[in-house]
Amino acid sequence: MEQRPRSFYILTVFFALFILFLYGPTLTIGILSFQGPQGGLTFPMNGVSMHWFFDLFEQQAVGDIWGAFRRSLALGLMVMVTTVVISVMGGLAFRKRFRGSGALFYLIIASLVIPSILISLGVGLIFNQLGFKIHWATSGFGSQLTWTLPFGLLIMFAVFNRFDKSYEEAARDQGATPWQTIRYVVLPIIAPSLIGVALFGFTLSYDEFARTLLTAGSYNTLPLEIFGMTTNVTTPVIYALGTLTTLFSLVIIGACMLALMVMARRRARHGSDAGRGV
Repeated sequence: MEQRPRSFYILTVFFALFILFLYGPTLTIGILSFQGPQGGLTFPMNGVSMHWFFDLFEQQAVGDIWGAFRRSLALGLMVMVTTVVISVMGGLAFRKRFRGSGALFYLIIASLVIPSILISLGVGLIFNQLGFKIHWATSGFGSQLTWTLPFGLLIMFAVFNRFDKSYEEAARDQGATPWQTIRYVVLPIIAPSLIGVALFGFTLSYDEFARTLLTAGSYNTLPLEIFGMTTNVTTPVIYALGTLTTLFSLVIIGACMLALMVMARRRARHGSDAGRGV
């Protein structure tokens, strides 16, 4: 067996430290959330129990945890659907060059380099000037779209740049209308990418803090509620909440990955059946 060079072990240690740096804080919060009833916010742990998870489901003296969760969930779903629809439409539109397409492209992605707090401030000011009420479902929704849409559009631009147009030509040769071509040919082919865009849209919205800070109005989303709890909650219940929200995000990601695997298997099965002439 060929001996590995010393650089391999050095880089392995560096990678392990990098992983620890990324996930160490999350693991620490997860561990501390299992403290006993007399536990505090730091190590060493004072017992091990599920006390603080059960405490989450009781009447809280401060905050509106479950109301904030429902608002974040609803907002995430709204942003997800809107991001997918507009990203697909934008990807289809940019398949052909048109006057001003380059400038429009850079205008679309410009919000990614603008500080998030300035986006939040700007959207809030616009709603105030227009006389509209600042609310998480209106101004907060619009502010978050400035974050999710550029990612969705960039993904769809890449997808359509690789898309084989011969599938569409074959559908049109068979008499399919433009809408039928998109519905029965284009969308099924790009479906895995649509799931990726949906995942981006939901998770970016669900975890967003800065762009929602000045646009949520009087009702907090979950990230804002957690931030508020850091100033007045002195028990590990905040760690339990963080652990549950992290698990919820992982469940969403896992469900999307499972959907992608199922779609890949179906596509492979259909391809093998077509190859056998079934």
